[in-house]
Amino acid sequence: MAPQAPDSAVKDDLLDDLTPQEQAELVERELKINLRGIISNLRNLDWSKVVWRNLIMFALLHIYSVYGLYLALFHAKWRTIFFSVVLYFMAALGITMGAHRLWSHRSFKARTPLRVVLALFQTIAFQNDIYEWARDHRVHHKYSETDADPHNARRGFFFSHMGWLMYRKHPDVIAKGKGLDLSDLENDPVVMLQRKYYLPAVVTACFVLPTAIPCIYWGEHVVTALMVAGFLRYTIVLHITWFVNSLAHWVGNKPYDKSIYPSQNSVVAYLALGEGWHNYHHVFPWDYRTAELGGLVNYNITCLVIDFCAKIGQAYDLRTVTPEMIGRRVTRTGDGTYASMTQKAK
Repeated sequence: MAPQAPDSAVKDDLLDDLTPQEQAELVERELKINLRGIISNLRNLDWSKVVWRNLIMFALLHIYSVYGLYLALFHAKWRTIFFSVVLYFMAALGITMGAHRLWSHRSFKARTPLRVVLALFQTIAFQNDIYEWARDHRVHHKYSETDADPHNARRGFFFSHMGWLMYRKHPDVIAKGKGLDLSDLENDPVVMLQRKYYLPAVVTACFVLPTAIPCIYWGEHVVTALMVAGFLRYTIVLHITWFVNSLAHWVGNKPYDKSIYPSQNSVVAYLALGEGWHNYHHVFPWDYRTAELGGLVNYNITCLVIDFCAKIGQAYDLRTVTPEMIGRRVTRTGDGTYASMTQKAK
């Protein structure tokens, strides 16, 4: 089974090395640009740990995406734009509903047809295979904001956003990842089939087909199709996913637990199909809604899709949290913003 709550005993040990100032920063921080701090960090950076392949690939990806944005605004056909938006939702659901809520947290169960579709959508997203994505995410929850957290927010906004993918993993991340029970993933034929054929599958699903379909069916220029439906769409999905690890760990209120970084961030929720209610999610990670409230008004598109799949028999055993349990936690550890937040949401 997926770990459903942080390992407090081990996590406390990992936090012992923090100074009182660093621990205080967990409660009070603000998102600001400090140029002197950035320059100082670059000077003190251990450049031997930089993953240069990833850094170069991300640099090229963003250059292509800027060109893709230009083509989208001035040259691409409307069908290509619409197709790119559809691919965005498919890839996003592959992450939010598939890799995250189904395979990382086991917050609901899905029948084989739905699991196959979600695995395909997750492949379009190109964010590592399901097995690796779920493993890293489980480590993130179990050891959140420690050196064992792959995208530890204590190491700065940029690191938690995308820097962690351009820097070698901390030894604790690797060690704790090896200690997790991943037997549920290893016994899932859909997960392991995708992992076995991931490289050819991801190249085909993320770039080849998104380029070929516009060219074949409505005569889009091959470069425009590749740059818009391929690179630009892929980059947008990446950043929106990364915002859950960065922005939702920096900005927002904390009605369920004021002592942790994850926050309620409506902007991230809107962009990431309901993944921005992050304070709730880290307190109750087994809830399939990843929020107390679902529905379109709360930007929880993923929850609506799961509910629909449940109605047609493809999703079942949807796990939630009782209002009584939520109320007790709000009273015990919340920051006092719960009443105003829920009144506004409803």
